[in-house]
Amino acid sequence: MPEKFRVWGGSAHSFAVIVALAFPVTSYCQTVSLDTGNISRLIAEGDDLALKLFDNQKALEKFQDALALAPSDDEVLWRISRCYVDIGEHLPSTTEAEKEKQLATYEKSLDFAEKAVSLNPKNSMAYTRRAIANGRIALFKGVWSALDYVKQAKMDCEKGIELDSSNNAAYYVLGRTHAKVSEKPRIVRWPLGLGWASVEDATTNYEKAILLRPDFIMYRLDAARAYIDLDEYDKAREHLSVISLLPTQDEDDDQFRRESKVLLEMLKQK
Repeated sequence: MPEKFRVWGGSAHSFAVIVALAFPVTSYCQTVSLDTGNISRLIAEGDDLALKLFDNQKALEKFQDALALAPSDDEVLWRISRCYVDIGEHLPSTTEAEKEKQLATYEKSLDFAEKAVSLNPKNSMAYTRRAIANGRIALFKGVWSALDYVKQAKMDCEKGIELDSSNNAAYYVLGRTHAKVSEKPRIVRWPLGLGWASVEDATTNYEKAILLRPDFIMYRLDAARAYIDLDEYDKAREHLSVISLLPTQDEDDDQFRRESKVLLEMLKQK
């Protein structure tokens, strides 16, 4: 037997088997590489559909295709959660059947966010999407009859910020949570474990979100509302006055611009 085969410690047949096995391994590596490329492409296409064209249903289909290739990809899972919230927000909710469908959509969003957190407990956006899903369910059911959802939303926002201090969405949702809970007097909230909320903390978190993403209309509009609640009208005007100059980045931005004009007109009396 030629000496070169003996380095493998086996027969010529063994060497042939090893060589033959090398080809499926190469093929497998190529398949993994191809799937990774397809997953990245589908995520990018889904993000464009969701964030630029505001076609949440088609975006969802892209992310579902990506999920079929990577069932344990937390980046895909939290994006699916985002789609279900965005779809749910724009569903009709007049009849009981429509309301049930909307709630079921928010619950799907929560399920996918839960999976993303479970698969990667260090993914800041996964916690943020779970907070948003919990918040939507709490608003749907009524904050005061869904206290566990509210408390979980707060904890998830704080965890998201702990993991990524540049997560503007987490700051915004935390601010929104403070603002919504603060609608009830503290003396009423305290026995329910919600005494932590304050409009001041809402504005602090809104401002952090705005610092990180100054051209997002919704952040400035909600900050202005909070400042109005605090009778800090100059700060409210400061945010409202720039909204008409900002680009469209959310499917509801036209509505937000109209709301900001109404508030600015109201502030002329202040």
